[in-house]
Amino acid sequence: MPTSSIAILVVAAGRGSRAGEGLPKQYRTLAGEPIITHALRALHGGAPEARILVTIHPDDQALYEASVALLDASARAALLAPVPGGASRQASVKAGLEALAACAPALVLIHDCARPFVSPGLIARAIAAASATGAAVPGLPVTDTIKQVDATGRIEATPPRARLRAVQTPQAFRYDLILNAHRLADSTGQSELTDDGAVAEWAGHAVHVFEGDPANMKVTNPQDFAAAEARLLGQLLDIRTGQGFDVHAFTEGDQVWLGGVSIPHSKGLLGHSDADVLMHAVTDAIYGALADGDIGSHFPPSDPQWKGAPSDIFLRHAAQRVRERGGMIAHIDGTVICEAPKVGPHRDAIRAKLAEIMGVDVSRVAVKATTSEQLGFTGRREGVAAMALATVRLPA
Repeated sequence: MPTSSIAILVVAAGRGSRAGEGLPKQYRTLAGEPIITHALRALHGGAPEARILVTIHPDDQALYEASVALLDASARAALLAPVPGGASRQASVKAGLEALAACAPALVLIHDCARPFVSPGLIARAIAAASATGAAVPGLPVTDTIKQVDATGRIEATPPRARLRAVQTPQAFRYDLILNAHRLADSTGQSELTDDGAVAEWAGHAVHVFEGDPANMKVTNPQDFAAAEARLLGQLLDIRTGQGFDVHAFTEGDQVWLGGVSIPHSKGLLGHSDADVLMHAVTDAIYGALADGDIGSHFPPSDPQWKGAPSDIFLRHAAQRVRERGGMIAHIDGTVICEAPKVGPHRDAIRAKLAEIMGVDVSRVAVKATTSEQLGFTGRREGVAAMALATVRLPA
């Protein structure tokens, strides 16, 4: 079946309280990127022509948009506009299924955002199983002995584990089948079903199990985060360092741009773009770590379209080049050299802006400032210089 007749519904509206304090778990970072970014990239890679719809919490629109911005253009094009989820997972799935009515896909795969390691093979098996049976879920044999207990903890039964399966996502269904099952459950007040296979079972449909994937882990608690982070970093063993350096002279003006932040000053900086000397140094450091030229080779100053351009265009491009190679920006260390303006009061704003543009956590960005003790052109207050180091991790 062509993947153009398939939709993928991603459930990402929960709060993830078991993950501990902080952001909802789907927006916490693993190896420098939010979990939802990893999950959406993997789903698109496994079914490139499928349309993807995400249910999100109404308060998470900005977090969602920032996470999606880290995807490449092909993955972003596959995304439909997100829809608000409900008070429960079941309600969120129903909301997503209703929103997919405009597409009327033949099949729908329903996936928990907290499983960022979904593989192309698992996605292919889900599509094949749903095509053959109409309703199918991935499952793994249970290796531990399972005990059924009462409220006091006393064992009531020991189910034979040969017939037990631990169920995962994506769960795959004929679209009309699962939509009608969810509508029926909602209309009768049946709201305690824990997965979509259970919804289909409750509605009277036969649900089949296909081979799951042991690597398709669900990130739930802090220990899971640590394991997932170690797993991702273990794939990025090619550790590289690049350096960048840039200089811009002062000219007439009333502000300078440093790291994407406008700082009031008695002069401006002269340059073909916005003359953001720090962002240029950081950008060239990333290109250097990739052995991928410099700003001038990607954005030639001879091209008039870059006249006065904001430098975040260049930095976003460099960061995207890292992601396109399956890597991550591990750390940025920038230093501004000037007598004035004073950088210290703006340091945290600069760090935050650089982190936002690159799509990394602010803890991975350092910004420092120093003078040249009134020596040289910076000491004579003729301009500003900046140096930067970038540490990048790539697949080995």
